[in-house]
Amino acid sequence: MHIHILGICGTFMGGIAQLARASGHRVTGCDTGVYPPMSTQLEAAGIELVEGYGAEQLALKPDVYVIGNAISRGNPLLEAVLDQGLSYVSGPQWLADNVLCGRWVLAVAGTHGKTTTSAMLAWILEDAGLSPGFLIGGVPMNFGVSARLSGKNADSPFFVIEADEYDTAFCDKRSKFIHYRARTAVLNNLEFDHADIFADLAAIETQFHHLVRTLPRNGLIVSNAAEASLDRVLACGCWTPVEKFNDRAGWRIQGDDAEGSLRLMQGAAVIGETQWALNGEHNRANALAALLAARHVGVPFDKGLEALSRFENVKRRMELRGTVNGISVYDDFAHHPTAIATTVAGLRRKVGGTRILAVLEPRSNTMKLGVMKAQLPSSLSETDQVFCYAANLGWDAAEALAPMGEKAVVEDNLDRLVARIAVAAQAGDQILVMSNGGFGGIHDKLLVALAGR
Repeated sequence: MHIHILGICGTFMGGIAQLARASGHRVTGCDTGVYPPMSTQLEAAGIELVEGYGAEQLALKPDVYVIGNAISRGNPLLEAVLDQGLSYVSGPQWLADNVLCGRWVLAVAGTHGKTTTSAMLAWILEDAGLSPGFLIGGVPMNFGVSARLSGKNADSPFFVIEADEYDTAFCDKRSKFIHYRARTAVLNNLEFDHADIFADLAAIETQFHHLVRTLPRNGLIVSNAAEASLDRVLACGCWTPVEKFNDRAGWRIQGDDAEGSLRLMQGAAVIGETQWALNGEHNRANALAALLAARHVGVPFDKGLEALSRFENVKRRMELRGTVNGISVYDDFAHHPTAIATTVAGLRRKVGGTRILAVLEPRSNTMKLGVMKAQLPSSLSETDQVFCYAANLGWDAAEALAPMGEKAVVEDNLDRLVARIAVAAQAGDQILVMSNGGFGGIHDKLLVALAGR
């Protein structure tokens, strides 16, 4: 079968493209500004990429068009497909029908930590010899790719997927995860996000309950006991066993960032411990959820902890991009105030009193709307200085960060922002760059500027 994917360079749709190619299909696709690293992965897989969404792509005559959720009405290629009555399907629906059907799906949902927890879970299963397939919204360093059908054992039934609550496609406004037919589901946390499509937290809770409704009686829900929103979701009706974590009387995890320790607890009892490379309470919670989900498919805790000691994290999750003249530059995906706060807190626990310079691009749809701008000063409170890139915002970043006083610098020109950071940085500083986009290649620009001082 020949499939043509609209919006192919997004992490999710690019993952679908790789899974389809590995399944033996001919795959082509299009996007605007075809860009790496996804374009590189796709070209290496033998997938032909087309720049833009011109209607002339109908000449490719695929058997079906797979439509990404970034594609809206008015897109010239989509309009041509609709006008001619051609076969099309959303990405999640294609995935459900062609990859996930009949498999034991382990889905990781939540406002934060989906990518990291999915990567941890896939690695624990891989390390235990279960050869899972996976589709993750990032590149786990243990694997080097964001998606695969399976490992060495091609008959492995297990598939780990990052279960996003964002909408499915122009023609299906349900959350993506409704399609995934999960047997094991992690509900990591739940806060308000995606203000461009959800009116309030209650609307997102409704979608999470739609996910709960799809889970079988022989499945498992791994749910964060510290989240009242998830308790409300489960209270709406639940037909699947629930195992809670972050519960002082039940499953919890402890650790010390300076020592790199990780200790699995049940109440006051120590179940097992290990050393690992990650830091932060959020990552320890992610690890606990992954351990419980992996146990559901037969991986004992001691094996799971051993695997975590060899877990190498995900690209763009506290990824050290370089160190120049004693100044370290990190890249992190954090873009929601809660994620920003937990990322900063994790780094602070690791580096102690060393200065942290936060560099922020409010780029997500929610942040561009300014819905959470009032939370930014508190989320950045553990930093020593903040540099905010304010181009193309619909709100006043300087006003929002005013409570931080002289600690906050706001610029709408990227080169000026880089120059000001380079002047302010001192030997020993930790520069933490946070954005859910490419941020104009600021990481490399910073390293060059710091080297040239």
